[in-house]
Amino acid sequence: MTAFDDLLAGLTWAAVAVLAVAGALSASRKQLDPVGFILVACLCAFGGGTVRDVILNQPVFWLAVPGMVALAAALAILVFFTAHLLERRFVALLWADAVGLGLFAVLGAEAALRAGATPWVAVLMGTVTATFGGVLRDIVCAEVPLILRREIYATAAALGAIAFILLQEAGAGRTAAISAGGLLAFGARAAAIATGWSLPAYRARPGRDYPDRR
Repeated sequence: MTAFDDLLAGLTWAAVAVLAVAGALSASRKQLDPVGFILVACLCAFGGGTVRDVILNQPVFWLAVPGMVALAAALAILVFFTAHLLERRFVALLWADAVGLGLFAVLGAEAALRAGATPWVAVLMGTVTATFGGVLRDIVCAEVPLILRREIYATAAALGAIAFILLQEAGAGRTAAISAGGLLAFGARAAAIATGWSLPAYRARPGRDYPDRR
């Protein structure tokens, strides 16, 4: 393994950690018990990658690395005892989620390419990896999923995955492609959080009047 492979392995653990914290912060806002904290943290950390691996008919990544589950559970319990120290838990949740989104957007796309997926499928799988853990977290916590809101969320993940694929195809090198794609995904999401950028929402319009037809 190269030094960059070691770095990516560390980043995967980091992405699991920050998404587990994001899940646990959601659980704290819903005042769940410790088991609920662990469940929501694991859903957030592993949900997207699990969906990706099942779709691609690949071994589910975290089953071979039980230490990741232990890390997510430990962080969930830590947040259970410390969440009250954060004055703005929702803001912390958003930023932790943004970091995880940026990392998993490119790591998910690369995993799809290694599994033999075409570039457009790799973009889709990168987006799924980055966002579906948050979808499962929000569903369990009875929240409207971030992916369904006007916020720049899935769009940011897709941009990062697309940048990674394009740079790979252009021969920019794996290190540059992963770094640029991850930073673009995180940057787009961070800008949306900081500035309130959002996609336009549908607005109701008056219905049409149809004349009676006889």
